[in-house]
Amino acid sequence: MTSALAPAPADRAAPPRGGDPSRRRTPFLSLPEARWAATATVCFLLALPLHLTGAPAWTWGPLYALTYAAGGWEPGWAGLRALRDKSLDVDLLMVVAALGAAAIGQVMDGALLIVIFTTSGALEALATARTADSVRGLLDLAPATATRLGPGETEESVAVADLAVGDIVLVRPGERVGADGRVLHGRSDVDQATITGEPLPVTKERGDEVFAGTLNGTGALRVRVERDASDSVIARIVRMVEEASGTKAPTQLFIEKVEQRYSLGMVAATLAVFLAPLALGDDLTGALLRAMTFMIVASPCAVVLATMPPLLSAIANAGRHGVLVKSAVVMERLGQVDAVAFDKTGTLTEGTPRVTDVRPLTGSGVDADGLLRLAAAAERPSEHPLARAVVAAARERGTALPAADGFAATPGVGVTAVVDGRTVAVGAPARLPAAGTGTRAAQAAAVAAELEADGRTAVLVTVDGGPAGLLGIADRLRPDAARTVGALTTLTGTAPALLTGDNPRAAARLAAEVGIEEVRAGLLPEDKVRAVRELEAAGRKVMVVGDGVNDAPALAAAHTGVAMGRAGSDLALETADAIVVRDELATVPAVVSLSRRARALVVQNLVVAGVFIAGLVVWDLAGDLPLPLGVAGHEGSTVLVGLNGLRLLRESAWRRARTDAPG
Repeated sequence: MTSALAPAPADRAAPPRGGDPSRRRTPFLSLPEARWAATATVCFLLALPLHLTGAPAWTWGPLYALTYAAGGWEPGWAGLRALRDKSLDVDLLMVVAALGAAAIGQVMDGALLIVIFTTSGALEALATARTADSVRGLLDLAPATATRLGPGETEESVAVADLAVGDIVLVRPGERVGADGRVLHGRSDVDQATITGEPLPVTKERGDEVFAGTLNGTGALRVRVERDASDSVIARIVRMVEEASGTKAPTQLFIEKVEQRYSLGMVAATLAVFLAPLALGDDLTGALLRAMTFMIVASPCAVVLATMPPLLSAIANAGRHGVLVKSAVVMERLGQVDAVAFDKTGTLTEGTPRVTDVRPLTGSGVDADGLLRLAAAAERPSEHPLARAVVAAARERGTALPAADGFAATPGVGVTAVVDGRTVAVGAPARLPAAGTGTRAAQAAAVAAELEADGRTAVLVTVDGGPAGLLGIADRLRPDAARTVGALTTLTGTAPALLTGDNPRAAARLAAEVGIEEVRAGLLPEDKVRAVRELEAAGRKVMVVGDGVNDAPALAAAHTGVAMGRAGSDLALETADAIVVRDELATVPAVVSLSRRARALVVQNLVVAGVFIAGLVVWDLAGDLPLPLGVAGHEGSTVLVGLNGLRLLRESAWRRARTDAPG
């Protein structure tokens, strides 16, 4: 990424979570590349029907001229600047080829080539701008101001940027934490999914670390600042995305890797074809005609079209099946992947906690339905994610919930309420007041230990002071997660790794369910980037699949980043190279397989184009190739490779890709 990002102004009010992103998104037509591309395209589309219907040249000629000027001046000028630096790039070669086509009467073909190139450049500029927009928007996660406590508990609203290490800040219920620090006093549940990806809020109390930008729950916290705003985890995420985007290996299509040699060789050969006959006594017209014919038949038009149609067709086919691949370069890179790293929450799992176990205790006097009914009635007024999971489970069973009186919530502990005249408490087993001793208390402790050993969150329900049962809550695995892991293992030859900020026990349980052996848990965003770079240092081309803000640096650093579309953060969606729009995880191995088929067709097309070019060049040099026949051969090879690439548009191509990636 080339643009530098400025920090948010200190006096700007923080926008609400999920606020209108359009206010910070770069409009497409605000980019000069986009405006020139749009102008060139409109002029071409106006000229084309006039030309094809035999209208007078004065009606379509100026429109084609405007197409050349609008779409060709910028890459042409850039190519001339590169030429000044003793470098010849393919953009200048394309402009020269387009002008050469126009010079021999193939005006429409040259204009089409100009439109293709200028549109591609505009889309690349838009992708860069949108990524910069999302990184800049990430700064809005941290509040602009914080409440600093002074002597005598006096409160002062200050800009977050003015906080110093050692300051004490007050974080009220529902506020975002203003700085990285450590809790001095208070207890609350803090949603830190933006940093760690954990699906559930984490209880924070004295001595616990909190991060800027995380969302406080219902308790008040006093926090001592331990890092400057410029060194907070959120700020480091911004820097990591920028650095990873800026240092990522240059993305080039296969044919562009040889553009320098091909371009220089073609220019040198054209000059030789023109000058050699002159030196041997040929007339100027004949030498110029031969050189022009050579330039046309040797031009890279067929080679470029040999590369693009398979990749663009694969992009279109993947898009119809719910995978948005952002460019032809990305489609090509997907097929090179030989290692995969998954995020856990929101990627392999649905990202929403759900009740998995309802365990009434022997002698409690309630069955499973009754236990869930009492717990859901008590939890219904709460906004805690665990409470919503309990209420949702009761409603899925069709349970009618009675009204609850005297509702009270204690941050980090749980809730209490009176339901049907009975006092019901729901919360963490270790934090609820003593629920007595004896058989049921021992049974409750054993069930809680069993649930937690399985990676579930245990929730104790007490009725009138005695333990009545426990609920097990966990993030539900996506139905196609295990099949996807198996398919990617088959395609890459190596089982994927799991990189998650969640706790090791939950990560290990999920990994065992889907068939992943390498698990790295409790990771911050920089740890995920480090893990990706370790894999790439070993020579692997890594694909990272994730969804959250905390995944964005790893998505940017990876060879290829894939984001889950429905719940994905703005930053993850813009940073990723491809997006699984409908969150169908099984489409990931399918699009990798489709990319490999597209790459195989590119190779086929390059062979066909190369044979045609070589044959026509030899004919022109060794014999007397008529210019119209040279143009026909050149255009014929272009049409042939184009049609071959369009095969990937068919539905059968996707079905075959799914078959080639079994799970």
